[in-house]
Amino acid sequence: MDNPTVFIVDDDQAVVRSLRWLIETVRLRVQTFASAQEFDDRFDPAASGCVLLDVRMPGMSGLELQQRLAARGRYHLPLIFITGHGDVQMAVRAVQAGAFDFIEKPFNDQDLLDRIQRAIAHDARQREREHERQQLRDRFATLTAREREVLDLVVQGQSNKAVANALGLSAKTVEFHRAKLVEKLQARSVADLVKLAMALAGDG
Repeated sequence: MDNPTVFIVDDDQAVVRSLRWLIETVRLRVQTFASAQEFDDRFDPAASGCVLLDVRMPGMSGLELQQRLAARGRYHLPLIFITGHGDVQMAVRAVQAGAFDFIEKPFNDQDLLDRIQRAIAHDARQREREHERQQLRDRFATLTAREREVLDLVVQGQSNKAVANALGLSAKTVEFHRAKLVEKLQARSVADLVKLAMALAGDG
């Protein structure tokens, strides 16, 4: 993640200007949106960083935006909700629904900056994990139908002889397929092969 951006979503332009000034003092990029709908319409899902948004806004609320983002994909940017005293329960629900954090007005500038930095670091880690998962999915996509059959049985703990009997193959052919599986999936061992297969199954 080379250029993380803090996306500010708030209908109060005075607040937006103040937040932009604060965040830019630590040399972070800032992009602002006057409404949740504007963010939803214009946001690039490939962008990195975090989102700072108000809970209550005219039209689509911050919570509704969160629900839309969550419904779309495997991962979305960390959300930090800005909330007034009366909205704390709403913000807690947002965190329970997957938001990264919330901060109550009036907030300490350094506290907010610290939370933003933690959210950006979290985003970087999540993107790296997603990149690794995608690489694993791509490697699994190169397997032949027969290799997948062998893998399924290996994951179940079947011996070469048992796999051979189940698939009507020779033990030598099963050994060949296992070797190809280790090579294609870049596994260090059969045990590692099993872990990779289980990781992919859990990811799906």
